[in-house]
Amino acid sequence: MPRMVRAGDRGVQRVCNAPGSDHFRPMERPCIKICRYEDHTGWCFGCGMTKPEKKSWKKAPEYRSAILANLEPRLVALAAAGHATGAAAGHATGAAAGKKKATP
Repeated sequence: MPRMVRAGDRGVQRVCNAPGSDHFRPMERPCIKICRYEDHTGWCFGCGMTKPEKKSWKKAPEYRSAILANLEPRLVALAAAGHATGAAAGHATGAAAGKKKATP
């Protein structure tokens, strides 16, 4: 098991995608295989990345730090708007999963 480190250590990234998490370890990518997107922002409910960011993760590693810097604020914003985020987004249904309720 990788050694756990705290926020601020150089060369490490988040383990989980929970807003406010301070547990870090090296990761391949922030994607947690939820891959459902908010309609207006295009942010993934699972990891916070957009589709173009997910595509560029492998092809353009020089952008990874910029992508990572945006993920937590995005997930916090999605959660504040009432959406389930991170692993919880994989279990959410209805409005919490980003689906709008049908109006009669």
